[in-house]
Amino acid sequence: MRKFSSYLFIGVKGMCMGAADVIPGVSGGTIAFLTGIYEEFVESIKSIDSKALKLLFTGKIKQFWTKINGWFLISVLMGILISFLSLANLMKYLMANEPIALWSFFFGLIISSAIFILRDIKGWKFSYFISLFIGAALGAIICLLSPSETPDGLWFIFLCGAIAICAMILPGISGSFILLLLGKYEYMLGNLADLNMIPIIIFACGAIIGIIAFSHLLSWMLKKFYNFAICLLSGFMVGSLLKVWPWQNELASGVSRPAAPSENIPEAIIFFIIGVAIVFIIEFMANKINKKKEVIK
Repeated sequence: MRKFSSYLFIGVKGMCMGAADVIPGVSGGTIAFLTGIYEEFVESIKSIDSKALKLLFTGKIKQFWTKINGWFLISVLMGILISFLSLANLMKYLMANEPIALWSFFFGLIISSAIFILRDIKGWKFSYFISLFIGAALGAIICLLSPSETPDGLWFIFLCGAIAICAMILPGISGSFILLLLGKYEYMLGNLADLNMIPIIIFACGAIIGIIAFSHLLSWMLKKFYNFAICLLSGFMVGSLLKVWPWQNELASGVSRPAAPSENIPEAIIFFIIGVAIVFIIEFMANKINKKKEVIK
């Protein structure tokens, strides 16, 4: 058991995670690591298994709550929700009024995140390069073929929630980035800003089901095939940069294609550099924390 003030502090850490996940390219999982709650967060999610559900459905609420580390989880999730709601209007405004600066910033965040993820690879093999190439090709194909608008049906919103939430426990990739690829980033920002509860609730339900269903699979993949999975993920991020290129032409079919830079180029360069710098600072802090943990061990 923790003190109430401790749970408030955990909630603040959740707010930092949420702020990161609103921005494509910065991982909430990375922020969780920096603030020292990543392992507990992942383990708490993984504890929601068949045994936990059996406790819940047999009326053993207290045992269920204890097993899943409920007060910790609710503190983190409330912090994340507060960030989502408070930053949605800001992001919506920037997308409408400063699109080139904003997308340049995102571009810098994503490309530098992909590069930093690859730094974890040790002992490069030919299969890793193949994985990197496959990831990049898949990302590019999805961006070039997918329309700017995707279905607004509740079934698709549920699916988006289930897929996007999995990024929270992956290194270096954010749920917002996944929503960008699915064409639902602006849509969900608008719903959060306007407090349209039905899409928000459906998205949240998808997120709950997705993270419970896939957390064990993702954890297993990262343990068994870490280097291969990281290369695939990094390649996917690089290929998907086509989606966040600041200058886009929208074709009659609804598909957006990258275009040559045409305006606000100095501004775009400045915000690109800011995005790169932020990831560099986060990674530098993470490395310092990692080294301190190794010294303690």
